[in-house]
Amino acid sequence: MTKPVLEVVAGIVWSDGLYLAVRRPEGGPMAGWWEFPGGKVEQGETRERALVREFSEELDVIPEEFSYWRDLRHDYDDFSVHLHFYHITKYSGELKSMEGQEMTWVDARKPVSLDFLPADIVIVEALHS
Repeated sequence: MTKPVLEVVAGIVWSDGLYLAVRRPEGGPMAGWWEFPGGKVEQGETRERALVREFSEELDVIPEEFSYWRDLRHDYDDFSVHLHFYHITKYSGELKSMEGQEMTWVDARKPVSLDFLPADIVIVEALHS
């Protein structure tokens, strides 16, 4: 049986050498894990449009300056994710937790102490190297 593959966009938001991490809210899938904000690409939607939509829905901001960085695929038990990562260097609006998620800024020059989703570990390691 082939696992379903979710196409997902994720934004690495930068501010003064720090990047934004969000914690998945309680009661949802993979609750408590830290991740980069973003979400699923809808049918017929470009990845860039999905990134803007997800940031608007989740954090009430609009990414204005962003660039594609890299992608990776990660297999979980029941599904796979194909993640597309973007560096976001400018956005409009003020970050707000629209879905009850915790947010924190992480210093890329220091060791990370947050429990990131398994799919994000290689990205976190690259940001801290």
